[in-house]
Amino acid sequence: MDNSEKKVLLSVRNLDVVFKSGKSKFKAVDNVSFDVYKGETLSIVGESGSGKTTIGRAIVRINPCSNGEIIYDGKRISGKISRKEDREVVRKIQMIFQDPSASLNERATIEYIISEGLMNFKLFKNQRDRIAKVEKITKDVGLLPEHLTRYPHEFSGGQRQRVGIARSVVMEPEFIIADEPISALDVSIRAQVLNLLKKFQEEKGLTYLFIAHDLSVVRFISDRIVVIYRGKIMEIAESEELFAYPLHPYTKSLISAIPIPDPAIEKSKKLLIYEPEKMHDYSVEKPELVDLGNGHMVYGSPSEIAEYKKIRFGNEQ
Repeated sequence: MDNSEKKVLLSVRNLDVVFKSGKSKFKAVDNVSFDVYKGETLSIVGESGSGKTTIGRAIVRINPCSNGEIIYDGKRISGKISRKEDREVVRKIQMIFQDPSASLNERATIEYIISEGLMNFKLFKNQRDRIAKVEKITKDVGLLPEHLTRYPHEFSGGQRQRVGIARSVVMEPEFIIADEPISALDVSIRAQVLNLLKKFQEEKGLTYLFIAHDLSVVRFISDRIVVIYRGKIMEIAESEELFAYPLHPYTKSLISAIPIPDPAIEKSKKLLIYEPEKMHDYSVEKPELVDLGNGHMVYGSPSEIAEYKKIRFGNEQ
């Protein structure tokens, strides 16, 4: 399906997030714009400190926007909105956090943790209905009914993340922001959690914004990928397009860091290091994010964009 035929569920427009400490300011997110289509998985990828989580937290209204706006299902959800609209955002947009240990209340039972959202929003007819919903979602995420009376510290990291997923999905949201949901887990458990997220997407028609620093993980679960560096978007493309034609040097450096299973090849491969000060001269030409076609967008100056087009399309044009 052509992107023009898809429904835009979330639209981020010229988003800035600035953190202030006394007289000093730090711009964590700088003029970021992208759309998320209904039913897709859009991944935001970049190294630690690049602003990925800050964008996710701005969407769920934890971090205030300094500039720009966020539109969800045609309505602006950034800035000042009514209490009713704020509650609507919380119900429809859920977040799965990176650290399952820190995001669960250690003093609460698993049943209470999963039920909390249902109780806050009165999303059940009676106590029997609430318990039935909690038991069903517990089973769906691969936990047992007897786990409901236990506490988070009695579980492994993978099980705790399943509780986090259950807590989000039981609210029947439309949109889930998964903030590095597998980075704290063992490699063997990661695939299980990713498969679980995929299963819920297919069954419930969920839309995901998946935040990660590992391109090898997002390649297989994403429809499109946004590459971000120091708060700015460097490249946006469909997953296979990005891997087939990585154009921005930062994207190339991230791909070069993906481990190769063959030890001999891994040992001899060359890591690409992104050094913006040496690679770009933006003192003369102003850079911007440009759509090259095929929904492939790259950040660069006019001369760099011309070069990227040549690499991507060669003699096609």
